Amino acid sequence: MTTFYAQRTLRRGISCAGIGLHSGRKVTLSLRPAAAGSGIRFRRSDLGGLELPAQVNHVGAINYATGLMRDAVQVDTVEHLLAALVSLGIDNVTVELNSPEVPIMDGSAAPFIYLIHEAGVKRLLVPRKYLKIVRPISISRGDKRIALYPSDHFKVTYSISFDHPLIRHQSRTMKITDETFVEEIAPARTFGFLKEVEMLRQKGLALGGSLDNAIVLGETGVLNNALRFEDEFVRHKILDVIGDLSLVGYPVIGHLVAHRGGHALHTAFAARILEDADAWRIVEGDAPSAIAPMPIGVPAAKAARLAN
Repeated sequence: MTTFYAQRTLRRGISCAGIGLHSGRKVTLSLRPAAAGSGIRFRRSDLGGLELPAQVNHVGAINYATGLMRDAVQVDTVEHLLAALVSLGIDNVTVELNSPEVPIMDGSAAPFIYLIHEAGVKRLLVPRKYLKIVRPISISRGDKRIALYPSDHFKVTYSISFDHPLIRHQSRTMKITDETFVEEIAPARTFGFLKEVEMLRQKGLALGGSLDNAIVLGETGVLNNALRFEDEFVRHKILDVIGDLSLVGYPVIGHLVAHRGGHALHTAFAARILEDADAWRIVEGDAPSAIAPMPIGVPAAKAARLAN
Protein backbone atom coordinates (compact mmCIF):
# COMPACT_ATOMS: atom_id res chain seq x y z
CA MET A 1 0.00 0.00 0.00
CA THR A 2 1.34 3.46 -0.88
CA THR A 3 2.27 5.50 2.17
CA PHE A 4 0.36 8.78 2.43
CA TYR A 5 -0.29 11.43 5.01
CA ALA A 6 -3.82 10.77 6.07
CA GLN A 7 -6.56 13.20 6.91
CA ARG A 8 -7.15 13.64 10.61
CA THR A 9 -9.95 14.29 13.03
CA LEU A 10 -10.20 14.21 16.82
CA ARG A 11 -10.32 10.96 18.76
CA ARG A 12 -13.11 12.19 21.06
CA GLY A 13 -15.14 15.31 21.72
CA ILE A 14 -14.03 17.98 24.18
CA SER A 15 -15.49 21.24 25.47
CA CYS A 16 -14.50 24.48 27.15
CA ALA A 17 -16.18 27.73 28.18
CA GLY A 18 -15.12 31.35 27.92
CA ILE A 19 -16.25 34.75 26.74
CA GLY A 20 -16.30 36.43 23.35
CA LEU A 21 -13.67 39.14 22.99
CA HIS A 22 -15.94 41.54 21.14
CA SER A 23 -19.43 40.45 22.22
CA GLY A 24 -18.56 39.96 25.89
CA ARG A 25 -21.00 37.01 25.93
CA LYS A 26 -20.38 33.74 27.73
CA VAL A 27 -19.97 30.86 25.30
CA THR A 28 -19.44 27.10 25.42
CA LEU A 29 -17.32 25.62 22.65
CA SER A 30 -17.22 21.91 21.82
CA LEU A 31 -14.90 20.23 19.33
CA ARG A 32 -16.33 17.03 17.88
CA PRO A 33 -14.87 14.38 15.55
CA ALA A 34 -16.01 14.50 11.91
CA ALA A 35 -15.79 12.17 8.92
CA ALA A 36 -13.13 12.41 6.21
CA GLY A 37 -13.87 15.12 3.69
CA SER A 38 -16.12 17.06 6.09
CA GLY A 39 -13.63 19.87 6.62
CA ILE A 40 -13.91 22.32 9.51
CA ARG A 41 -17.51 23.32 10.17
CA PHE A 42 -19.06 25.57 12.79
CA ARG A 43 -22.40 24.53 14.26
CA ARG A 44 -24.60 26.93 16.22
CA SER A 45 -26.41 24.84 18.83
CA ASP A 46 -28.42 27.92 19.84
CA LEU A 47 -29.80 28.12 16.28
CA GLY A 48 -31.01 24.54 16.09
CA GLY A 49 -27.72 23.12 14.82
CA LEU A 50 -27.33 25.29 11.70
CA GLU A 51 -23.86 24.85 10.22
CA LEU A 52 -21.33 27.09 8.50
CA PRO A 53 -18.21 25.77 6.69
CA ALA A 54 -14.88 27.47 7.42
CA GLN A 55 -14.44 28.66 3.82
CA VAL A 56 -13.38 32.01 2.43
CA ASN A 57 -16.58 32.45 0.41
CA HIS A 58 -18.39 32.76 3.75
CA VAL A 59 -16.23 35.55 5.16
CA GLY A 60 -18.52 38.13 6.73
CA ALA A 61 -17.67 41.08 8.94
CA ILE A 62 -14.03 41.94 9.58
CA ASN A 63 -14.07 43.95 12.83
CA TYR A 64 -10.60 43.48 14.34
CA ALA A 65 -11.24 39.73 13.90
CA THR A 66 -12.38 37.33 11.18
CA GLY A 67 -16.07 36.49 11.02
CA LEU A 68 -18.00 34.01 8.90
CA MET A 69 -21.60 34.33 7.78
CA ARG A 70 -24.11 32.37 5.71
CA ASP A 71 -27.80 33.19 5.72
CA ALA A 72 -28.86 33.33 9.39
CA VAL A 73 -25.64 31.78 10.73
CA GLN A 74 -22.77 33.93 11.95
CA VAL A 75 -19.57 33.00 13.80
CA ASP A 76 -16.97 35.61 14.78
CA THR A 77 -13.32 35.60 15.90
CA VAL A 78 -12.53 32.26 14.29
CA GLU A 79 -8.85 32.83 13.43
CA HIS A 80 -7.07 31.59 16.59
CA LEU A 81 -8.99 28.32 16.73
CA LEU A 82 -8.55 27.74 12.98
CA ALA A 83 -4.80 28.35 13.27
CA ALA A 84 -4.53 25.74 16.04
CA LEU A 85 -6.57 23.16 14.14
CA VAL A 86 -4.75 23.45 10.82
CA SER A 87 -1.29 23.65 12.40
CA LEU A 88 -1.91 20.36 14.20
CA GLY A 89 -3.22 18.83 10.99
CA ILE A 90 -6.88 18.55 11.99
CA ASP A 91 -8.71 18.39 8.66
CA ASN A 92 -12.18 17.44 9.85
CA VAL A 93 -13.93 18.72 12.97
CA THR A 94 -17.27 20.16 13.99
CA VAL A 95 -16.95 23.24 16.19
CA GLU A 96 -20.17 23.62 18.19
CA LEU A 97 -21.01 26.98 19.77
CA ASN A 98 -24.00 28.26 21.74
CA SER A 99 -23.19 31.89 20.93
CA PRO A 100 -22.00 33.74 17.81
CA GLU A 101 -18.34 34.17 18.84
CA VAL A 102 -15.49 31.75 19.52
CA PRO A 103 -14.23 32.34 23.08
CA ILE A 104 -11.06 34.41 23.27
CA MET A 105 -9.56 32.34 26.13
CA ASP A 106 -6.19 33.99 26.97
CA GLY A 107 -5.91 35.78 23.62
CA SER A 108 -3.66 33.14 22.08
CA ALA A 109 -4.08 29.73 20.43
CA ALA A 110 -2.36 27.81 23.26
CA PRO A 111 -5.63 26.87 25.07
CA PHE A 112 -6.97 25.39 21.83
CA ILE A 113 -3.75 23.41 21.40
CA TYR A 114 -4.34 22.00 24.87
CA LEU A 115 -7.92 21.01 23.97
CA ILE A 116 -6.82 19.26 20.77
CA HIS A 117 -4.16 17.24 22.57
CA GLU A 118 -6.57 16.31 25.35
CA ALA A 119 -9.09 15.10 22.74
CA GLY A 120 -6.41 13.15 20.86
CA VAL A 121 -5.90 12.85 17.13
CA LYS A 122 -7.32 10.12 14.90
CA ARG A 123 -5.94 9.31 11.46
CA LEU A 124 -8.52 8.60 8.77
CA LEU A 125 -7.97 6.27 5.83
CA VAL A 126 -8.21 9.05 3.26
CA PRO A 127 -5.19 11.00 1.96
CA ARG A 128 -4.87 14.66 2.80
CA LYS A 129 -4.78 17.10 -0.12
CA TYR A 130 -2.60 20.20 -0.20
CA LEU A 131 -2.70 23.40 -2.22
CA LYS A 132 0.83 23.75 -3.59
CA ILE A 133 1.87 27.14 -4.98
CA VAL A 134 3.57 26.91 -8.40
CA ARG A 135 3.83 30.63 -9.26
CA PRO A 136 3.76 33.81 -7.16
CA ILE A 137 0.46 35.46 -6.18
CA SER A 138 0.33 38.87 -4.52
CA ILE A 139 -1.97 41.75 -3.61
CA SER A 140 -1.30 45.14 -2.04
CA ARG A 141 -3.40 47.89 -0.53
CA GLY A 142 -1.47 51.09 0.05
CA ASP A 143 1.52 50.19 2.23
CA LYS A 144 0.05 46.77 3.09
CA ARG A 145 1.04 43.78 0.99
CA ILE A 146 0.91 39.99 1.02
CA ALA A 147 2.23 37.34 -1.36
CA LEU A 148 2.74 33.60 -1.75
CA TYR A 149 5.77 32.09 -3.47
CA PRO A 150 6.57 28.48 -4.42
CA SER A 151 8.25 26.46 -1.68
CA ASP A 152 8.49 22.85 -0.59
CA HIS A 153 7.18 23.76 2.86
CA PHE A 154 4.72 26.11 4.47
CA LYS A 155 6.76 29.06 5.62
CA VAL A 156 5.72 32.53 6.81
CA THR A 157 7.64 35.80 6.75
CA TYR A 158 5.77 38.61 8.45
CA SER A 159 6.78 42.20 9.19
CA ILE A 160 4.90 44.88 11.14
CA SER A 161 5.44 48.55 11.85
CA PHE A 162 3.75 50.52 14.66
CA ASP A 163 4.53 53.94 16.09
CA HIS A 164 4.99 52.56 19.59
CA PRO A 165 8.29 52.28 21.49
CA LEU A 166 7.68 48.64 22.40
CA ILE A 167 6.95 47.50 18.86
CA ARG A 168 8.38 49.77 16.14
CA HIS A 169 9.48 47.36 13.41
CA GLN A 170 9.35 43.60 13.95
CA SER A 171 9.91 40.80 11.46
CA ARG A 172 10.08 37.01 11.70
CA THR A 173 10.44 34.13 9.26
CA MET A 174 9.41 30.65 10.34
CA LYS A 175 8.80 27.27 8.77
CA ILE A 176 5.44 26.22 10.21
CA THR A 177 5.24 22.70 11.57
CA ASP A 178 3.11 21.44 14.42
CA GLU A 179 6.10 21.74 16.77
CA THR A 180 7.16 25.26 15.77
CA PHE A 181 3.56 26.43 15.91
CA VAL A 182 2.99 25.01 19.40
CA GLU A 183 6.25 26.34 20.82
CA GLU A 184 6.82 29.59 18.93
CA ILE A 185 3.49 30.92 17.64
CA ALA A 186 0.49 29.52 19.56
CA PRO A 187 1.30 31.27 22.89
CA ALA A 188 1.49 34.74 21.26
CA ARG A 189 -1.49 36.83 22.42
CA THR A 190 -3.61 39.35 20.61
CA PHE A 191 -2.78 42.96 21.40
CA GLY A 192 -4.39 46.38 21.40
CA PHE A 193 -3.77 49.96 22.44
CA LEU A 194 -5.32 51.54 25.53
CA LYS A 195 -6.06 54.73 23.58
CA GLU A 196 -8.29 52.73 21.22
CA VAL A 197 -10.25 50.80 23.86
CA GLU A 198 -12.96 53.43 24.43
CA MET A 199 -13.40 53.94 20.67
CA LEU A 200 -13.82 50.18 20.17
CA ARG A 201 -16.37 49.88 22.97
CA GLN A 202 -18.42 52.74 21.57
CA LYS A 203 -18.63 50.64 18.39
CA GLY A 204 -19.78 47.60 20.38
CA LEU A 205 -16.38 45.88 20.09
CA ALA A 206 -13.88 44.56 22.68
CA LEU A 207 -16.70 44.29 25.24
CA GLY A 208 -15.12 41.12 26.63
CA GLY A 209 -11.55 42.38 26.46
CA SER A 210 -9.46 42.47 29.62
CA LEU A 211 -5.88 42.29 30.84
CA ASP A 212 -6.42 38.51 31.08
CA ASN A 213 -7.06 37.95 27.36
CA ALA A 214 -5.01 40.54 25.49
CA ILE A 215 -1.79 42.50 25.65
CA VAL A 216 -2.82 46.09 26.35
CA LEU A 217 -0.31 48.77 25.42
CA GLY A 218 -0.18 52.16 27.11
CA GLU A 219 1.89 55.07 25.85
CA THR A 220 5.24 53.53 26.78
CA GLY A 221 4.73 49.90 27.78
CA VAL A 222 2.50 46.91 28.55
CA LEU A 223 -0.18 47.42 31.21
CA ASN A 224 -0.53 43.76 32.14
CA ASN A 225 1.86 40.83 32.45
CA ALA A 226 5.28 40.65 30.87
CA LEU A 227 5.51 39.62 27.23
CA ARG A 228 5.84 35.92 26.47
CA PHE A 229 8.28 36.73 23.66
CA GLU A 230 10.20 39.91 22.92
CA ASP A 231 8.54 39.95 19.49
CA GLU A 232 5.17 38.58 20.63
CA PHE A 233 3.37 41.11 18.43
CA VAL A 234 4.66 39.87 15.08
CA ARG A 235 4.30 36.27 16.23
CA HIS A 236 0.61 36.91 16.86
CA LYS A 237 0.27 38.33 13.35
CA ILE A 238 1.71 35.05 12.04
CA LEU A 239 -0.88 33.18 14.13
CA ASP A 240 -3.65 35.32 12.65
CA VAL A 241 -2.59 34.84 9.03
CA ILE A 242 -2.30 31.06 9.47
CA GLY A 243 -5.90 30.97 10.69
CA ASP A 244 -7.16 33.29 7.96
CA LEU A 245 -5.31 31.43 5.20
CA SER A 246 -6.91 28.14 6.30
CA LEU A 247 -10.13 29.45 4.75
CA VAL A 248 -8.87 28.38 1.30
CA GLY A 249 -9.92 24.89 2.42
CA TYR A 250 -6.56 23.11 2.03
CA PRO A 251 -3.25 23.19 3.87
CA VAL A 252 -0.99 25.45 1.80
CA ILE A 253 2.52 24.60 0.61
CA GLY A 254 4.29 27.86 -0.14
CA HIS A 255 6.17 30.80 1.36
CA LEU A 256 3.79 33.47 2.60
CA VAL A 257 5.28 36.97 2.86
CA ALA A 258 3.20 39.74 4.47
CA HIS A 259 3.88 43.32 5.50
CA ARG A 260 1.49 45.27 7.73
CA GLY A 261 -1.37 42.93 6.97
CA GLY A 262 -4.58 42.43 8.90
CA HIS A 263 -7.67 40.25 8.72
CA ALA A 264 -9.18 42.19 5.80
CA LEU A 265 -6.02 41.77 3.70
CA HIS A 266 -5.50 38.14 4.79
CA THR A 267 -9.02 37.06 3.83
CA ALA A 268 -9.00 39.05 0.57
CA PHE A 269 -5.78 37.25 -0.29
CA ALA A 270 -7.29 33.84 0.55
CA ALA A 271 -10.06 34.62 -1.94
CA ARG A 272 -7.51 35.74 -4.55
CA ILE A 273 -5.61 32.47 -4.22
CA LEU A 274 -8.68 30.47 -5.21
CA GLU A 275 -9.36 32.84 -8.12
CA ASP A 276 -5.81 32.41 -9.51
CA ALA A 277 -6.25 28.71 -10.22
CA ASP A 278 -3.22 28.53 -12.54
CA ALA A 279 -0.94 29.57 -9.64
CA TRP A 280 -1.36 26.35 -7.70
CA ARG A 281 -2.15 22.66 -8.01
CA ILE A 282 -3.69 20.16 -5.62
CA VAL A 283 -1.32 17.42 -4.47
CA GLU A 284 -1.99 14.45 -2.21
CA GLY A 285 -0.03 13.79 0.92
CA ASP A 286 2.04 11.01 -0.60
CA ALA A 287 3.63 13.39 -3.13
CA PRO A 288 7.37 13.47 -2.28
CA SER A 289 7.51 17.27 -2.35
CA ALA A 290 4.23 17.80 -0.56
CA ILE A 291 5.22 18.38 3.02
CA ALA A 292 7.29 16.97 5.86
CA PRO A 293 5.50 14.33 7.93
CA MET A 294 3.64 15.72 10.95
CA PRO A 295 3.84 13.64 14.11
CA ILE A 296 0.83 13.40 16.37
CA GLY A 297 2.21 16.29 18.35
CA VAL A 298 3.35 17.74 21.62
CA PRO A 299 2.10 16.37 24.93
CA ALA A 300 -0.90 18.17 26.35
CA ALA A 301 1.01 19.14 29.50
CA LYS A 302 3.54 21.02 27.40
CA ALA A 303 0.81 22.87 25.52
CA ALA A 304 -0.83 23.81 28.81
CA ARG A 305 2.49 25.10 30.18
CA LEU A 306 2.94 27.33 27.14
CA ALA A 307 -0.38 29.03 27.84
CA ASN A 308 0.82 30.20 31.27
